[in-house]
Amino acid sequence: MFGSGIPAIAELTMQTKIPCVLMRGGTSKGPFFLASDLPSDPRQRDEVLLAAMGSPHDYQVDGIGGGNPLSSKVAIISPSKHPGADVDYLFAQVVVNERRVDTKPNCGNMLVAVGPFAIEAGLVAATGSETVVRIHNVNTRALVEAIVQTPGGRVNYAGTAAIDGVAGTAAPVKIDFKSAVGAVTGKLLPTGRPLDVIDGIEASCVDMAMPIVIMRAEQFGKTGHESAAELDADKALYVRMEAVRIKAGALMGMGDVSKLVVPKIVLLSGPRHGGTITSRYFMPHSCHKAHAVTGSICVASACTIEGTVASRMAPLRAAPQGVVRIEHPSGMIDVDLDVELNGGQAVIRRAALIRTARRLFQGETLIPATVWTQSAGAHRAQPAAQSAVAA
Repeated sequence: MFGSGIPAIAELTMQTKIPCVLMRGGTSKGPFFLASDLPSDPRQRDEVLLAAMGSPHDYQVDGIGGGNPLSSKVAIISPSKHPGADVDYLFAQVVVNERRVDTKPNCGNMLVAVGPFAIEAGLVAATGSETVVRIHNVNTRALVEAIVQTPGGRVNYAGTAAIDGVAGTAAPVKIDFKSAVGAVTGKLLPTGRPLDVIDGIEASCVDMAMPIVIMRAEQFGKTGHESAAELDADKALYVRMEAVRIKAGALMGMGDVSKLVVPKIVLLSGPRHGGTITSRYFMPHSCHKAHAVTGSICVASACTIEGTVASRMAPLRAAPQGVVRIEHPSGMIDVDLDVELNGGQAVIRRAALIRTARRLFQGETLIPATVWTQSAGAHRAQPAAQSAVAA
């Protein structure tokens, strides 16, 4: 591979080579794998991902993870089995300091890079100056369209689009969620109510692209405008929030969520910089230094649902709502919203964002052969995809 003459997957004396592409999607980054280059058995696949990323370890020094939840994410891509999609995207959150891989949530930031990766991997053909890639998120069953810039039939990463939390500019990637209601629980309001009181805290449990527990920052003695580092330093805050999250998870029908990264936690406050609302998004045991894409869809949507914590703080007009601006620790994230979620059948006509992505590195990650010793020929990528990844 890459002119070396070595097979795509080859067992060395002590290590196994697996092709991957490191990509930034929005404000996250991580390796992208073709599903055909990984074990088909989920347990063995998770062991491979743990070894590749270097978990469990606070710094992931024995792997390619970045020692932070934002850079310990994996995308697994394959031709779609869904009739309305081009590719399947399985997201895996590799827990940094635990021997655990969570494939229950989605990651909207990593999702941004799926379209460019799929085109360059030969899974989707470029069509003119822009290419629409229809993505089925396996974790949540959501359908998403990504519009990728492809002048001359090649993915373009250079452009003038800027997003808060990422330096510089790049080509825009438009992400439009076509289905996101009840992404994990199957219900927009998993508890059946727009507002619950848990441990004396008013909380709204909403599942739109991502299940989250929405609360007011002031109920935890916070302004909601603290930096991520300031919030992370308050260990007592996390103890209180986690107690609420665990009880909320049970109310949402998710069982014991103490070992899961969903539902996420969001603390809301009023805007200070011209936005619609201010959000601090937790993953759930550290504060996002910017904001999750799926979380922004959920926060914006919650502002349209009568009786939620979000709608009480920032009620939105009837559909189409237009651009909802969510302030976060690194700036602002904008959601173009056109949804009807109150009463009757929930309808999503548009829940779109402009983000950016970039291909950072391509090559092979090596894991100990004791973790996976499958022969090179048993899990070879499709020829078109393999050659495109190596391009």
